[in-house]
Amino acid sequence: MNPKVLIRGFIVIATLIAAGYLLRALESGVLLDASWIDTAVRGHGVKGDIIFIAAVTIATAVGLPRQAISFLGGYGFGFLAGTGLALAGSILGCLLAFYYARFVGRAFVTARYPDKVRKIDSFLHDHTFTMTLIVRLLPVGSNAVTNLAAGVSSVRSRPFLSGSALGYLPQTMIFALMGSGIAIDPTLRIGVGVVLFVTSSLLGVYLYRKLRHGKKLDDAVDSEIGGDALAPPLNEGRGPLDASGERQK
Repeated sequence: MNPKVLIRGFIVIATLIAAGYLLRALESGVLLDASWIDTAVRGHGVKGDIIFIAAVTIATAVGLPRQAISFLGGYGFGFLAGTGLALAGSILGCLLAFYYARFVGRAFVTARYPDKVRKIDSFLHDHTFTMTLIVRLLPVGSNAVTNLAAGVSSVRSRPFLSGSALGYLPQTMIFALMGSGIAIDPTLRIGVGVVLFVTSSLLGVYLYRKLRHGKKLDDAVDSEIGGDALAPPLNEGRGPLDASGERQK
């Protein structure tokens, strides 16, 4: 057996164990709550910025909601800086999950999410930037699973990552605004945030229905957003991916 196969397997196991411990810490409130922001991040200058971005990167990669992270960014740094730092961490988390799946965890992700990989590959392949932007604007779906499935698929990395960055921006700004301490009445600030969130979500749903080129991202997503009639078969004219991520003939 090629030693590289064993090494890659050990890396996968180690990262899964580390992710499990991290999720337990996050769920128990050890990281990424208001008290953590107050004690470890706020007022610590560049060091605090780096700590926040690093925590957001890992949290986004393992699937924590970007909205909550953006809210904490606004709480800790204000609207503009909070938006920038939360967006930077979200993009890095997307990149981390994408390349983890592509270069290290391909077999694990393909076995764990076979249907999702197939659907993401079909949905994003032909118009990657536009379709990724639409996916990020939708108010439903799993950010982390999308990143992992895209990493295993044949989707090109540059348009996927740039589409994700632009698609992340509206909700990052909205939730950073909600969490910020800028001189706006809290009720008004939250009200504006809710209106903007609904608006961006409706825009995502509209673009999904209008520009999906007859394809469907996911049965559950279509059900939640009231998608139109069922799309044609996802891989029409194109073979599915096999366990190695290669397309079958």
